[in-house]
Amino acid sequence: MYHYDPSLALDELRDEAVLPHPVHLRDMILRTKLDATAALGLNREFQDYLTRFGELQRIAREILERLSVGARKAS
Repeated sequence: MYHYDPSLALDELRDEAVLPHPVHLRDMILRTKLDATAALGLNREFQDYLTRFGELQRIAREILERLSVGARKAS
């Protein structure tokens, strides 16, 4: 699993277009030795990621809720 391995997460993103969960991404940042400037920059980007991740989850949930009440097509 990619939870704590940024390289694996990047491979999965390239292969399956799966975004890492924000908690796992935060843990990756915390487990990496960074200077203060890089840490601050990554934190700002992470906050943006967290906001957008939440927005996309909301949009996906709304789409899935609408789809779940619709009738399925016959195969």
